[in-house]
Amino acid sequence: MPPLSDPHDPANPTTPIESRRALRAMLLDARASLPDRVAHDAELTRHLADLLRALPVKRLAAYWPTQGEFDALTVLARWLGADATRHALLPVVTDKFSPLQFRRWTPECEMTPGAYNIPIPRSGEVETPDALLIPCVGFDAQRYRIGYGGGFYDRTLAALHAAGHRPRTIGIAFEANRLESIAPRSHDIALDCIVTERGVF
Repeated sequence: MPPLSDPHDPANPTTPIESRRALRAMLLDARASLPDRVAHDAELTRHLADLLRALPVKRLAAYWPTQGEFDALTVLARWLGADATRHALLPVVTDKFSPLQFRRWTPECEMTPGAYNIPIPRSGEVETPDALLIPCVGFDAQRYRIGYGGGFYDRTLAALHAAGHRPRTIGIAFEANRLESIAPRSHDIALDCIVTERGVF
């Protein structure tokens, strides 16, 4: 599938906010209707596992999959089980205007509904990740991403950078959600790499 068009094309009569909303809806629909999803997931799993094996990371944050996102938890569990010194983390929303916290997770830990009814570890130490797997609703060749519009990862990365922490950022997406450009804003932070079913970029 060729990259989707620029959401800020002058021919588009909507405002930037409306453009982003419409684009997000189109991207979510493209992900939900992706053909051969099992095959796409298998290839993305392979590329992500290869990448993680090569990274010197001890505290890796992922996400609980929702809205058709790629489920990285199986890869996370294998990564965690391969080295007893590794810690896996999941994000916790404390309020809608604050950076995310990251709570330690294992496949056996008890989960509870968090914000937006997304499961989070019921208990567990809060840690600062060395690397984050970040779901992308859309992404472009400059490694900028579109999320769901809440700004959680933008605030989180900005806060981590301000505190002197610069974790590796790994976007997770499908090629069907690749854009020519997301027309990044001043607060957008490019990711270090994007993993799709075609490889690591």
